[in-house]
Amino acid sequence: MNKESIGVGLDIGTTKIVAMIGKKNEYGKLEILGVGKSKSLGVHRGVVNNITQTIQSIQQAILEAENNSGYKINDVVVGIAGQHIRSIQHSDYISRKKPEEVIGDYDIEQLTCQVQNLSMLPGEEIIHALPQEFKIDGQSEILEPVGMYGARVESSFHIVVGQAASIRNLGRCVKNAGLELTGLTLEPLASSDAVLSEEEKEAGVALIDIGGGTTDLAVFKNGVIRHTAVIPFGGNVITEDIKEGCSIIEKQAELLKTRFGSAWPGENKDNEIVSIPGLRGREPKEISLKNLSKIIHARVVEIIEQVYAEIKLYGHDESKKKLIAGIVLTGGGSQLQHIKQLVEYITGMDTRIGYPNEHLAGNSSEELSSPLYATSVGLVMESLRNQTNSATPFVEMKTPEPVAVIAPEPVIVEKVIEPVVEEVKPTPTVSKETQERKKKYDFNNLLGKIKEFLDNVE
Repeated sequence: MNKESIGVGLDIGTTKIVAMIGKKNEYGKLEILGVGKSKSLGVHRGVVNNITQTIQSIQQAILEAENNSGYKINDVVVGIAGQHIRSIQHSDYISRKKPEEVIGDYDIEQLTCQVQNLSMLPGEEIIHALPQEFKIDGQSEILEPVGMYGARVESSFHIVVGQAASIRNLGRCVKNAGLELTGLTLEPLASSDAVLSEEEKEAGVALIDIGGGTTDLAVFKNGVIRHTAVIPFGGNVITEDIKEGCSIIEKQAELLKTRFGSAWPGENKDNEIVSIPGLRGREPKEISLKNLSKIIHARVVEIIEQVYAEIKLYGHDESKKKLIAGIVLTGGGSQLQHIKQLVEYITGMDTRIGYPNEHLAGNSSEELSSPLYATSVGLVMESLRNQTNSATPFVEMKTPEPVAVIAPEPVIVEKVIEPVVEEVKPTPTVSKETQERKKKYDFNNLLGKIKEFLDNVE
C-alpha cells in the first residue's frame, strides 16, 4: 500500500469532533478506513474557548479513528469556521520580466503569494487567497492562464480572512494533541468538495452547511468560488429554543428535535403529543408536536433569511450571476424534517439535500453517506491532494513482539576438588647401630642432668 495515498481530516465542530482516515481506491473513489467521533467540549460557535477540553476531545476522536482503522495518525487537515470569518474581493497583478516565455505555475504562485502578503486589519490573517478569472495583457475572462504568453498577468481573488488568535488557538490544540497541522481549510469549501458536482459549480450553486454552532455558505458560479460567509447560528440555537420554550433539559430538547422535530408546523396535527419523563419522580410532561414545530420553524426561518441575504449580497438577482442549480443543503441541520421545503418557500430556489456518497467507494457504510460527515469527507479529500504521509499502518510501526526467552536449564558442572596431598618427606632410614648410639647418648645426657639437679639441691 502506498503510504502517500492516506489522508486524514479533522472536523472540529461545535457539537462534535470527527477524525476520518481515507484513501483513494483503484477507481479513484474515497475509501474510508476509520472514523472517530467525540463530543466537542471547549468549542463555541466554531471558535475554541477552552484549550484543555478541546485537546481532550481531539485526542478521543483520534484514538477511536486509529483503533478502527489500524493506522497511526501523523498529521491532519483541519476545517475552520466561526463568526470571525469574513471574505473580501481583491484584484492584483504581476509584470513578467520574460514575456517571450509561456506563463507557468511559478507565475501564478508568485501572484498568489503577493496577495497573501496583503495587509489586513489588526489581528486578522488570510486563510485562503482563491484566484477567480485571470486577465492577460488586457484579455479578460481567462480561467486557465498557464501555457499562454503575456507580459502582465492580472487576477481577481476571493480572500477569506479570520482572526489570527482563533487560528493560532486551533493550531495549538492540534499540536498539543500530538499531531502536525498540514492544512487549514474553510469548512464550507471542504463540504463543497464532498457534495457538489462540477456541473452544479458551473451552473451556479449555493451550498448551505447547517452545523451545530454555525451555518456556512459557499457560492459558486462558472466553476469558481464567488462568495463565502459564516452565520453564527446553527442547530444548537434551535435546541436552546426548544429547551426554553418547553421547559425541559437540553438532552431531552435535542432528542425531541432529532426524532419529532419539523421545520413545517402545518405537517403536524393538533392532537399529536409526546410525553417526556419527569425529573426525579415528577409527573411526565406532555408536549404538542405542533408547538414544537412552531418553535423550530421560527428559528430556521431566521437562519435561512440571513443566508439568503448573503446570497443576494453576492448578486444572485443579476442575470449573469443567477444560480441556476439553486441551493444544496448539507450538515447535521439539513436532516431536519421538511427543511428542504421551507428553504424553497423562503428563497424560491430549487433545493436538494447534499450527500457525500458521490465520492465514496461503494462499500462505504450508510452512516458515512450522511450529510453529517460532508465536511469530514471534504477534509480527507483535501488531505489526499496534499500528498502527505498522514497515517502509517500500525503493522509497519510495531517493533517485533518480545519473544518469551526460555532460559536454558542450568548445566550443573561438577567441580572436582582434587585432594590436596601433603608432601610427606621420607624419614631418613637410620641404621641400627646409629640408633643404639643415640639411645646411649640420650641416657648419658639424662644422667648428667639428674646429677646436676642433685648437686644444686645440696
